Amino acid sequence: MSKETIGVLVMSYGTPESMDQVEEYYTHIRRGNPPTKEQLDELEERYEAIGGFFPLRQNTNRQVEALQALLNEDHASEYNFVCYQGLKHARPYIEDGVKQMAADGIKRAVSIVLAPHYSVMSIGTYNKRAHETAQEVGIDLLSVDSYHLHPALIDAHVDRVNESLAQFEGNKESVRLIFTAHSLPERILEMNDPYVDQMHETSNAIAKRVGTANWQFAWQSAGQTAMPWLGPDILDVLEKINKEEQVDKVLICPIGFVSDHLEILYDIDIECKDLAQKLGMHLERTRSLNTDPQYIEVLTDSVYSKIEKE
Repeated sequence: MSKETIGVLVMSYGTPESMDQVEEYYTHIRRGNPPTKEQLDELEERYEAIGGFFPLRQNTNRQVEALQALLNEDHASEYNFVCYQGLKHARPYIEDGVKQMAADGIKRAVSIVLAPHYSVMSIGTYNKRAHETAQEVGIDLLSVDSYHLHPALIDAHVDRVNESLAQFEGNKESVRLIFTAHSLPERILEMNDPYVDQMHETSNAIAKRVGTANWQFAWQSAGQTAMPWLGPDILDVLEKINKEEQVDKVLICPIGFVSDHLEILYDIDIECKDLAQKLGMHLERTRSLNTDPQYIEVLTDSVYSKIEKE
């Protein structure tokens, strides 16, 4: 008897693959409104500052490949898993991934986002697009909403924090541990959205395991819009704790991100480190998850558990 083939739609934000795709990508983020020359120049300058390359696409490809391999290794007797990509702001778009599954004869699928924390404005929008297209093409689609407290995820971050703390002189309690994630518009606070709570739950779980009480949370990479975004911003936090508390050792753990990309390599590794240098701070960042086997285990377990709970 042949095994059932299960499609796995792996969704992520998306990124351009070369400088000539940056304008199209930025226009899609802006819902079809092309950026001004100044906005486009600023984004291109940020990519150039990290070396003129686009690591997110390569990292995502590797994560998807590793997920498919581990799913089929761990559950070879039950299913045949085939992973497809669906990107929010670049090709193949979420709708493209679902339609490709249908073209390949997939009848049942699970979707998962390469982001551990749920918000109706982030993972919620990914899932909505995926389910609308799945209904159109006749695929029975289940979705993983979040995995922010998966034990292997916490383990991976704890390992990284302990590894990075070793780079500082003195007791680890003298290092301010700051967890960060991508900011969202403040209006989610009025929507009973779990995003903020999930971020703090993950942060607290990691800090407890590390054994430090010297930690806090900050937001980063807020959009440039008229509406207010969640704060405080990491740059403001660095200035405040340096001025008001004389903090001079900081470790940033960006729990809201799972890959090296612009929000890590520019916003933290360039902007935050430049500010820290001006303030006389020793600042480090934990390594990104990328294709760490523990993170791939998180994804694999989350996908398989969704099928088993059906």
